[in-house]
Amino acid sequence: MIRKLVVASVLALASAPLLAAECTVDVQGTDQMTFDTKEIKVSKSCKTFTVNLKHVGALAKNVMGHNWVLSKTADAQAIATEGMTAGIDKGYLKADDPRIIAHTEMIGGGQSTSVTFDVAKLAAGESYEFFCSFPGHVSMMKGTLALVD
Repeated sequence: MIRKLVVASVLALASAPLLAAECTVDVQGTDQMTFDTKEIKVSKSCKTFTVNLKHVGALAKNVMGHNWVLSKTADAQAIATEGMTAGIDKGYLKADDPRIIAHTEMIGGGQSTSVTFDVAKLAAGESYEFFCSFPGHVSMMKGTLALVD
């Protein structure tokens, strides 16, 4: 009986980090205008979700900057196009754009950043896209995000 309790306790403790890990994701951006992740699944059981973005390239922010932006799929291209006029200091995003669900700051090679957002902002069945808003990057640096469970 004690052995079963010990095994059950060990298994419960071993699985705890896995439960926490599903409410976060690591995404890498490169000097080749790519994200290493094309699909992110967010569990409805998460209250918040964190995206950790790392620019694994070497080029500076003004040459090959990257950020991570989340919106409904239907809004992504317009957000990226309209954001170009905002400039690099604003991450090529219009200030207070209500279509943006979450975004990181713009970073250059070797830098990291993160963003945490409320999962309640997502709706089951809705189509979401994440992308980089640096001019021209949205065509290659994008993926889907889905609410699951």
